[in-house]
Amino acid sequence: MPSLNGLRAFESAARLGSFTAAASELNVTQAAVSRSVKLLEAQLDCILFDRRANALSLTEHARTLLPPLTSALDQIASATQRIARAPSRLVLTVGVGPTFAMRWLIPRLGRFQALHPDIEIHTTTGGPRAKLHGEWTCSITLGHDDIPGVSALPLFSPNYSPVCSPRLARRLGTPKDLYKTTLLDVRHAPADWSLWLAKARLDERKITKRLVFEYYAFAIQAALDGVGVAIGLLPYIVDDVAAGRLVMPFKLSVLKEQGWYLTYRDDVRNDPAFAAFIEWIRTEAQTERQVGS
Repeated sequence: MPSLNGLRAFESAARLGSFTAAASELNVTQAAVSRSVKLLEAQLDCILFDRRANALSLTEHARTLLPPLTSALDQIASATQRIARAPSRLVLTVGVGPTFAMRWLIPRLGRFQALHPDIEIHTTTGGPRAKLHGEWTCSITLGHDDIPGVSALPLFSPNYSPVCSPRLARRLGTPKDLYKTTLLDVRHAPADWSLWLAKARLDERKITKRLVFEYYAFAIQAALDGVGVAIGLLPYIVDDVAAGRLVMPFKLSVLKEQGWYLTYRDDVRNDPAFAAFIEWIRTEAQTERQVGS
């Protein structure tokens, strides 16, 4: 391989059009640039510049060499900058649905940070299954798919029950009163209400008023605002029920058929940040199972 100094001197001079400009960019003298280029020409046994008064003209050899050389030097610079700027802290990226993030994971992250102050957790939402093979370390999903190279750790399965505002609850003496109110659905969980109504021995066909929301968080907020009755997964509503902002008007609760899973690529098992996170979330999930039982 030719001298790296010679290659850098040639690339800079060829790109900028003069030895003087190259010397300024490389923080060396013009003479040093000229000597490095001459040494490179000797090593390559060809002429790279037609030297004229106050101008440099690239030869055919130089025009062949310049584009891939510029690209290679740019890649080296980019790689070294990424290393130099790499954080000293361990970083873990968790893909998670918006409601689970807001109402379960984020309120508990303070405990994780107290145990592992050297680990920085990034939470991101939107299609967690799609990015496991990308930039995410792991994801938390309701249910899981069998994907080669991906493992799934079961966390817990929630119970759920109808919830509504205290004012609306006063109009609900029995489950049959649901026929006269608005049910709040979640688009990706259409079976929740169907299963609960079946357990309550109600005819779903008699429900005439329904609103559909994209996420549980939206349906819960609508219930808080008195819009209607939502299906409340217990981990999502426990604080609002304890504070009296939401009421569970009926005793019947149903175990959700799908549970939450921590899914992760097999190649992250030995990552120190992930090892700490999976140990911590196992403990949190165990506590959740005990509370829900």
